[in-house]
Amino acid sequence: MMQSVAGRVGFLAGTAMIAAALLMPVCAHAQAQNGLSNLFGGIFSGQNSAPTQAAPSGPQTGALPWSGEDGASGHPLMTAAAIREAAGNFDNCVAAMWPDAARRGVTQENFQRFTAGLSPDLRIMDLMDSQPEFTKSIWDYLDILVNDNRLAKGREILAKYKAQFDATEKATGVDRYIIASIWGIESNYSTQMGDRSVLQSTATLACIGRRQAYFKDEFLSALEILNRGDLRPEQMRGSWAGAFGPTQFMPTAFKRFAVDGDGDGRRDVVDNPTDLIASTANNLKKDGWQPGQTWGYEVVVPQGFNYMLADRAKAMPIAQWDKLGLKRPNNQPFPHPAEKAYLLAPAGAQGPGFLMLQNYRVIMKYNPAEAYALAIGHFADRLRGGQPFVQPWPRQERELSRTERLELQQLLAQRGFYKGTPDGQFGGQTREALRNFQASIGVPADGFASSDVLDRLRGR
Repeated sequence: MMQSVAGRVGFLAGTAMIAAALLMPVCAHAQAQNGLSNLFGGIFSGQNSAPTQAAPSGPQTGALPWSGEDGASGHPLMTAAAIREAAGNFDNCVAAMWPDAARRGVTQENFQRFTAGLSPDLRIMDLMDSQPEFTKSIWDYLDILVNDNRLAKGREILAKYKAQFDATEKATGVDRYIIASIWGIESNYSTQMGDRSVLQSTATLACIGRRQAYFKDEFLSALEILNRGDLRPEQMRGSWAGAFGPTQFMPTAFKRFAVDGDGDGRRDVVDNPTDLIASTANNLKKDGWQPGQTWGYEVVVPQGFNYMLADRAKAMPIAQWDKLGLKRPNNQPFPHPAEKAYLLAPAGAQGPGFLMLQNYRVIMKYNPAEAYALAIGHFADRLRGGQPFVQPWPRQERELSRTERLELQQLLAQRGFYKGTPDGQFGGQTREALRNFQASIGVPADGFASSDVLDRLRGR
């Protein structure tokens, strides 16, 4: 449900935090349109002098303090001086949001009650701009999130709440295994949801840093939720970016998608499994879920294949992919050859390929990271009784460090293939540039950033 802090911020809770460090945009569920970290794409005046006294970093006992350093993004609002100045004006900033809250129906009494004692949590500034030197490979990511213990717990959840899943699947057409998969991967079935106050986090980000307009909407939406009585403040605890609950809703996503599944007058996506399951399904349904369809298929890509076709924009009927030589493992048939799909080759020519359908795109709306969406789809299939992927991953390959990724982009730019600003973050533009370079030297143009292709760019 998360929705874009650029993308979705919610992933940062529990296991999703692992995801963030892996392959996703920096704010994950804050989905692009819904709001979980990208948690992996970017989230995003003048610089003023710092006050003489440093602002406090927040009251959390035992929490890591703010580093006091400039943010890695280089944004003028993420300099240490700008952060300190904004933190010094925090109380005034929060108070100035009262007219907007009133226009949303929040009573003055509740505004004062819910904002009393709020202080900025400046540690969030470090988390918002963190750029880990190393990331995990997609196969390591899948190993972490799709494991036997989590699958066993997922099957228990499906059995325990069978009646709720039955009713929701009938009402929305959304696959119960996908809902259970999101629940499991986002919070390890409600055991890892994050422990930061949503009000404190969103208020901090609404007043300090580079995404203030975005998070002002999240903060005001959180106040609306509390004012309406759907949740209590102590229930609204989650990731540093404000995603909360077992399936990690951003406050704005809650407003759009949360439903009262059991008719008790409240939309409780934290402690009420009926509301949680119904709301998560409603999110997927409104994002375009196709009932009765799967998310995609693992496929064997033939040698000599033109990987320039492996592009999200180049969807075509499965029957056409079949003619190009793409087959399911063990030559299983494609159930619906007329369905349109695009080819994803996340590990290049050395790893498995996947034909992705409309429902994969819907999962990407929930969290705009390919690795996340692949993990959700595969986890759901495993819960359904399916087997692990058949083809091996190139586990002998290592992930490039951030320094090496930055160097790769710089070398591609020097050769005229990359037109963007090198930042160490790989997206579609980097992948296209890499494919064009690979094609120019006569190797499979799969867009996979291996140490070998970096050496070739270095001229070795």
